[in-house]
Amino acid sequence: MTGPTGLRIRPMTADDSAEVGAIRVRGWRHAYRGMVPRAYLDGMDVAAEAERQRARLAAGDGSVVNLVAEAADGTLAGWAAYGPYRDGEVRTGDGELYALYLPPERIGQGVGRALLTEVSGRCAAAGLPRMFLWVLKENARARRFYEAAGFTPDGSEEPFEVGGVTVPEVRYVRALAG
Repeated sequence: MTGPTGLRIRPMTADDSAEVGAIRVRGWRHAYRGMVPRAYLDGMDVAAEAERQRARLAAGDGSVVNLVAEAADGTLAGWAAYGPYRDGEVRTGDGELYALYLPPERIGQGVGRALLTEVSGRCAAAGLPRMFLWVLKENARARRFYEAAGFTPDGSEEPFEVGGVTVPEVRYVRALAG
């Protein structure tokens, strides 16, 4: 799909793993600064993350979908992953956005909105009634972004452990058009 931002949203391939790894590490360092331990963020390794991405793709059973936003120059401007909602170890009949990350310089350019629109559309087309996501409670920018896209917090909160520190996450939900 080519969106209004001139991006092409397409499935991630193994060849994208290095760029997606860099996007995820840079995205974490930018978005979570001051929310998770700096030592953890500084210790994130792009090469190791790229290898994790490559391995997840190779081992996947197709239930998790990874999409990338490719700019006109061929570089990746963002990455999203989604699949069945996980209630503990149980998958429900809803969808879940597992990840959405952009390079910091792409924030505010419509890339995140294009990826989220594509994910939501695919979940709706698959007949899923709702889509959930978890976001760090302190991540005001992300919360505003998701709220502007029609997601609302549903009151669920759970701890997320990162770098030996527990930070709360809140769950958001949006009904999908059938």
